[in-house]
Amino acid sequence: MIRSIVMLLFVFLLLPAPGQAYPFQQPSLSKRISTLSQSSELRYKIDPKVLNMALTGYHSLKEQGKVSRDGILTVIDFNKPSVDERMFIIDINRGRLLYSGLVAHGSGSGENYAYDFSNTPGSHKSSLGFYTTGMTYDGKHGYSLRLRGMEPGINDKAESRSIVIHGANYVSYDFIRRHGRLGRSQGCPALPFDSFQHVIDLIKDGSCLFIYHRNADYSSSSRLVNPDFAAGTSRVGRSAS
Repeated sequence: MIRSIVMLLFVFLLLPAPGQAYPFQQPSLSKRISTLSQSSELRYKIDPKVLNMALTGYHSLKEQGKVSRDGILTVIDFNKPSVDERMFIIDINRGRLLYSGLVAHGSGSGENYAYDFSNTPGSHKSSLGFYTTGMTYDGKHGYSLRLRGMEPGINDKAESRSIVIHGANYVSYDFIRRHGRLGRSQGCPALPFDSFQHVIDLIKDGSCLFIYHRNADYSSSSRLVNPDFAAGTSRVGRSAS
């Protein structure tokens, strides 16, 4: 009898307390990144390095309470030319690619390839870094989605610059056939007319969006990609203006 009681107590002590879980029940960030990188839907679409940076920033913003749409992450990879699909919407929780497609960069950032970026009003350049999506509205481009830049000195003037997601007739494979590249915006990540409404509805109201380029100034200056970066320094804002 005593032995049975002792065994029951031992089993009870091994059980997790209510609301708690063993550490191995919550996958680490590095394991989650590795799992997503190996997903058959993602591994041939998104550079693992870019996905790593995007997920790191997403989780940082989520911990700060700045991401209200859990599990939805949009990645725009401006290392790729405009003729390639370079916008990707990921369901992080399910490890699924929800959308991939064309996206334009700003006319001041380059032609087929984007290489120059700015946070400066009137530059017509794209801005790198992390954003959260805002509300939709009907403007001069029709149905559009507001973006909020989350990185001081890098993209925090997005709202005052009217950097939004919208549809454009210069974002299409027909335009590529005629001109050898996409048309370009005034800094907005413009999308094809046949998919922009669907994309906006997928990511609106508080999801995370990351615009990437192998820009050394951005990688060293971003507090989300490089948390140890000293406060008060903003080399991207200075060099791009």
